[in-house]
Amino acid sequence: MTLYFYFARKFATTFAGLLGIFLLFYGMLDMIEVIRKLGTDRVGFLEILILTVLNVPGGIYQILPLIVILATLVLFLGLARSSELVVARASGRSALRSLMAPVVVAILLGVISVGAFNPIVAATSKQYDLLLNKYRKGTTSVLSVSREGLWLRQGGDSGQTVIRATRANLDGTEFFDVTFLGFGLDGTPTFRIEALSATLTTGAWDARNVKEWRFDVAGNAEKQATTASRLRIPSNLTREEIRDGFGSPSAIPIWELPNYIKRLEAAGFSGRRHRVWFHTELAKPLMLVAMVLIGAGFTMRHTRFGRTGLMVMMALIMGFSIYFIRNFAVVLGENGQLPVLLAAWAPPVAGILLSLGLVLHMEDG
Repeated sequence: MTLYFYFARKFATTFAGLLGIFLLFYGMLDMIEVIRKLGTDRVGFLEILILTVLNVPGGIYQILPLIVILATLVLFLGLARSSELVVARASGRSALRSLMAPVVVAILLGVISVGAFNPIVAATSKQYDLLLNKYRKGTTSVLSVSREGLWLRQGGDSGQTVIRATRANLDGTEFFDVTFLGFGLDGTPTFRIEALSATLTTGAWDARNVKEWRFDVAGNAEKQATTASRLRIPSNLTREEIRDGFGSPSAIPIWELPNYIKRLEAAGFSGRRHRVWFHTELAKPLMLVAMVLIGAGFTMRHTRFGRTGLMVMMALIMGFSIYFIRNFAVVLGENGQLPVLLAAWAPPVAGILLSLGLVLHMEDG
């Protein structure tokens, strides 16, 4: 048992060290990217630093499997050079039993990253997108989905407009049972428009079967209300901005995703992209286990056998291949070309089976 704790502690320490190095370098690169996007004339150093801190967790979270395989390579290369694996084998510990500790640590890392780190990344990613959009345009456009339907905010020089709709079509260009609430620059309401439907065109919403109330003129708003079969309401939104307004699925905590998907589909939008992300997150512990097994399969040999550099390169190639195959499968799943469960679970399971076969072949022939 002491040997297992020793291997587990060494693996966790190695992973923590590499994680710190990646945080440092990724933060520096991301700060340069933020400066390139916004320029120092728009924002100051404090705003750039805040954006960098908000964006770094999401970037590190994406490359977590690659950090795990690097930590595995460093661990087993060190154990091989110090002949600790030879001693472990001489004491009757097989390769698979020596792998138990790193595999358990990888599972724990996966569970912690999904259960605890995922909500943190979701919060920081969402705040990063809001601040970046604000610094770029000076206004924010926010879309959310609730039990009451869709809520969308668009900004302009004359104030803000809040849009609520019961449902929408799949690409977000047509809303049904729509209410437009206009607010001036001082926050006072200026108008209310209700429409049976509204279609987004270039520079405006084309609303049909409309009733409008004006609050910025004297008199009884209900008595002065007007109706029209069609009305154009100015807008600076585009279809891409509405679609992107839902944000990346990574901006939603995993615990909230099932209910969010239900609300999204009830509003008329497709929740396939979010379903694929949800199952990919659930499969993350298996993905980390696959990376540990791949790294161990190529580097558990003693260094006296030579070709250590070649083995490390092959481990990296196989690990990166599984990682990119997983990402490619996710894209196919989001496009509907693969079933959701197959796109999310097949790559890590295949990686575990392939690497397990590699370990058995390397150790037992």
